[in-house]
Amino acid sequence: MTTLLNDDPALLQRLQAEDSGIRRIAVLDLADIAGEEHTPLFIAALRDPAADVRVEAARALETWESPEGVAALAIALADGDEEVRAAAAQTLAELKEPSSAAALLPHAAHALPSVRAAVLRGLRALRVPASLQPALAALEDSDATVRREAVSVLGYLKHAGAVGALTAAATGDASADVRRAAIGALGYAGVDALGGVLAALLDGLADPAWQVREEAAGTLGKLRLPAAAAPLTAALEDPYWQVRLRAARSLGRLRHAGAVPALSAALAHAIGNLRKEAALALGEIGDAAALPALAAIEHDPDPEVRKAARLAIAQIRQGAHP
Repeated sequence: MTTLLNDDPALLQRLQAEDSGIRRIAVLDLADIAGEEHTPLFIAALRDPAADVRVEAARALETWESPEGVAALAIALADGDEEVRAAAAQTLAELKEPSSAAALLPHAAHALPSVRAAVLRGLRALRVPASLQPALAALEDSDATVRREAVSVLGYLKHAGAVGALTAAATGDASADVRRAAIGALGYAGVDALGGVLAALLDGLADPAWQVREEAAGTLGKLRLPAAAAPLTAALEDPYWQVRLRAARSLGRLRHAGAVPALSAALAHAIGNLRKEAALALGEIGDAAALPALAAIEHDPDPEVRKAARLAIAQIRQGAHP
């Protein structure tokens, strides 16, 4: 360790001081001047007896990503101090180098659910093929947070082999949060898989949790599935305006003329965001039958709604007179 700070022996002394407050400040000072070659010093600080020193070491390691540092952070996920665990998890969530996955993967089956979840969160953005099987296995985890993170990994991977498992999670998981995440992840599904995906998404429109229904309405629009037009139109009557908003946006993407009456009715809803999305959807659909309803909100009290109405009217008129 001494050779790493030959030019600053005083800082090395402070890193080894008896007072934990001095050691903590020394870690902060080191983070300001250190290079990647000083990573071993931060790894050593992750084993410091004082939790506040370990916290700063975990945060500092975000700057220099190395397999050794990632492995040390993975171990810190099981630290006895909650703040240390949170700092390590946050740093791992910022990983960018795919090579770091090798240091994380051995911890994907850790005994602690919090560690399993944090490891999957770190693997998510790395998008390495090796994370496919651990994520698929984690869909069967007893902990809902772990399953939620596994869905995120699979969503980022966009692997065709995960579509079946995600479809099952979207319809059968006990956690609404997991079902919602799985429905969102199915937005990448390929054409060959759309039969089963469509059924799962349509089931999602009837889910007891409005958040799941909202996600299903949005994903159906992203996939631009014509068969979803009628169910999405029906979703404009959902008790939750958030679901109606997503349904309106998706119907605009589908350019479903059959939704014009329901979307026109939505222009009178009390929520301004829904009125705006309904107006924009009517503009995308381009049916002149919507012009009277849009004209009626050109002077809406919400400036965003007025803007959307005028844009929609211009779109419809432009389509009628190219």
